Amino acid sequence: MTYPTILSASVFLLIVFAVERLCRRSGVPSVIVLVTSGLLARPLLDSFGVTLGWAGTLVPIVGTIGLVLIVLEGALDIELRRQRLRLIAATFLLATAGFVIATLSFALAGRWVLGLGAVQALLLASSVAVISSAVAIPSCTFLPPKAREFITYESSMSDIIGVLVFFSLLGSDGTLSGALLALLGGGVLSLLLSMLCALVLMLLLLRVSGPIRFVPLLAGLFALYATGELLHLSPLIMVLFLGLLLNKPSLVTRFRPVSLWISRDYETTLSEFRTLVVELTFVVRGFFFVLFGYWTDLSDLTSSSAWLGAGLVLAVVYGSRFIMLRLMLGPAAAGPLMWIAPRGLITVLLFLHVREAFLLPSYLDGSIMLVVLASSAFILIASYQVNRQVPLAAALDAPPLPVPDDEALPAAGDAGAAQGRAEAGGHD
Repeated sequence: MTYPTILSASVFLLIVFAVERLCRRSGVPSVIVLVTSGLLARPLLDSFGVTLGWAGTLVPIVGTIGLVLIVLEGALDIELRRQRLRLIAATFLLATAGFVIATLSFALAGRWVLGLGAVQALLLASSVAVISSAVAIPSCTFLPPKAREFITYESSMSDIIGVLVFFSLLGSDGTLSGALLALLGGGVLSLLLSMLCALVLMLLLLRVSGPIRFVPLLAGLFALYATGELLHLSPLIMVLFLGLLLNKPSLVTRFRPVSLWISRDYETTLSEFRTLVVELTFVVRGFFFVLFGYWTDLSDLTSSSAWLGAGLVLAVVYGSRFIMLRLMLGPAAAGPLMWIAPRGLITVLLFLHVREAFLLPSYLDGSIMLVVLASSAFILIASYQVNRQVPLAAALDAPPLPVPDDEALPAAGDAGAAQGRAEAGGHD
């Protein structure tokens, strides 16, 4: 049994890797292929009398590990530099507005259609209001550099905002005032403890020498995360702060004696750690989506209520996104970027937490699966628009997308020089 298990796991990872590579080249989001593979694997294995009874137990565990890794990866992608302030502000505004609009809309539907309480409706709504950076970032390689950077920042912030709000609601006493208290009071305590723990973990990376550095760091991170969950805090704030501190150590190293601890090869160390996080996220994500597809009952996908619920979610998400992008970036950028708002691992994991917290109709399982598949498939529309229309792709890489200040300054200098030459020519 030992060697067949090792062989199966190894072959599985190689297949997932091949799927990722092929999907990158073809432009098809890999989540569609992975989930579909899981859906088809269940009846196939059942026909041979093979049942993976442990799948239901493993899905939440794998999903939680993936959640921590995704938030950490997203934080490592955010550069806290003055040159990125405009981009950070724009993407934060869009991510927050999109999350709030979708959450309130879905919460109203939950109240009227399902008869849920206010906090219950908000919990269910927030689980599908989050953009999945684990799907969006690797799927938008066809975009020009500035648009791709915009999606990276927006989806990472949507992940972080949505997860923090969700677990604050989950840790409340079931009332709106309790939820607000958990978000503010518990958030402040979580913030202070998270800053301290993130600082300790960062100093661990700075001080520990030798070939084994990342495993103790990740072990400490997961241990602190689990402890925070057991104490009903918001430990994802710690994950966020750790990623931000690692990506910008000058926030800490400006103080002595910490300034003496950072080595010259810190950038190399950070690059190696980021690569490890990306690869671990790849492994966890691959296992999760295949297991989730296997775990889903195909009969849930045939329910008309499931399709109606999925249609409502998609209409609100993309309708509101289209309006916001047109207002912020103009009609040229709104076209392709509108379709890049996928739901993925975080949506599924948060929904599993909701389903554990209170009873939900079974057809909502099918709705979530349909939303994940459809929102991932919609990225193909953006790919088609960019690849088939060259002027549109050029417009995406030009203003009104927020231009980093380090690029705006040279442009301003060139414009000034050109104006000076023109004035000189006029005097001649």
